[in-house]
Amino acid sequence: MAPDSARRPPSRGPGILERLAKGTVLGDGGYLFELEKRGYVQAGPFTPEVVLEHPAAVSELHREYLDAGAEVLQALAFYASKEKLRTTGYADRVGQINRGAVRLAREVAGDRALVAANLSLTWMYDPKDKGSGDTVRGLFDEQLEAQLQESPDFVIAETFSWLAEALIAAERIERTGLPSMVTMSFDKNPVSYDGHTPAECARALHDAGADIVGVNCLRNPRLLLPLAAEMRRAVTGFVACQPTAYWTPPDVPDFTATKEFPYETETLVLPRRAMGAFAAEAKDLGIQYIGSCCGSMPVHVREMARALGKAPPDRAWRVDYTKPMSAYELYRHGP
Repeated sequence: MAPDSARRPPSRGPGILERLAKGTVLGDGGYLFELEKRGYVQAGPFTPEVVLEHPAAVSELHREYLDAGAEVLQALAFYASKEKLRTTGYADRVGQINRGAVRLAREVAGDRALVAANLSLTWMYDPKDKGSGDTVRGLFDEQLEAQLQESPDFVIAETFSWLAEALIAAERIERTGLPSMVTMSFDKNPVSYDGHTPAECARALHDAGADIVGVNCLRNPRLLLPLAAEMRRAVTGFVACQPTAYWTPPDVPDFTATKEFPYETETLVLPRRAMGAFAAEAKDLGIQYIGSCCGSMPVHVREMARALGKAPPDRAWRVDYTKPMSAYELYRHGP
């Protein structure tokens, strides 16, 4: 896919890199798990055919994240590569799903937020198969060809356990001419499947041309933020951190390895203030792109926006503990 200036989005104010140069940018939350809870996504494969089958549900969740304070809406194209979609019978709908995902995000974002196209792990990379790299390139190019028809502002490639696959994603995005954000995921051990530390991954991706590098998914803030901090120390460019909003014990850092996955994940959800505290700490560590992943709901994003000073204060109301007019006052709750 050769660079093509016609693929660049029309001017909508400062782009992602310009915004990051001025301060933190707040991303949105999780889509597939939230939509599964609402009955629109199949637990297990978690493929995004909801984009075609129930577009209004996707648009509504985009709108909820936008109203909560998200400054970027991410297209719901996670797991939208052909071979992954083949597992649920949607391999022939790759173009429609990928293009529709960006279009839905764009329609909601308007001029209030940026829109990110999306790539993710394909489950097709195999270091023992010399041809798998080209297979992955083809899958990514097919997705990008469809998504770029709706003029996204930049591309997020995420949730890579193999650094080699993440580097392929960075390579394919660079050919589009759009800014790129590429993030790794770490499950049991804080090393990639091909044996690289977070710092080594960050340096490799940065050197490969990724504009933003970082970590996302699998781990909650307490277990992911130290890995983002390691990346922050390793590179001079922009760094992103998007943890899950699920509690897991330190000996099982990956929520997908818990007995609650995938049918009882709601029992693991973190309180909103935990995500707000994460956002504040991430900013203090110099993380510029602060978002969230699986399990994160609009209430989490709103609390993160408040912690970052990106949300308006609550409307004023009379508080009188001497003459209660609500249970809030009756039981003497406070902020």
